[in-house]
Amino acid sequence: MVKLLTKAKIESELNELDGWKLDRDFITKTFEFKTFMAGIRFVNDVAQIAEEDEHHPDIHIRYTTIRLSIQTHSEGGVTEWDIGLAKRIENFLHQNPVTMR
Repeated sequence: MVKLLTKAKIESELNELDGWKLDRDFITKTFEFKTFMAGIRFVNDVAQIAEEDEHHPDIHIRYTTIRLSIQTHSEGGVTEWDIGLAKRIENFLHQNPVTMR
């Protein structure tokens, strides 16, 4: 069982994650891509990471804009598990640049 993080701890962790924000009980980030297919490739990459972690973000696709929202649903908020997934996604992006705007 994982514990919910305090708002202060979440904000501290997000200071190290470019563009991630606390939105109610989720951490979120919006990504902009040059093309629809670049965004879809990113979604597929995120899906692979999520499957490996057995932890899945909510994914909203609107043409070239992809918004990820992460929380530990069973806990009803943000835990270390969510921060870890966001870090894995960011590390993946740094190692595998995609066509962003």
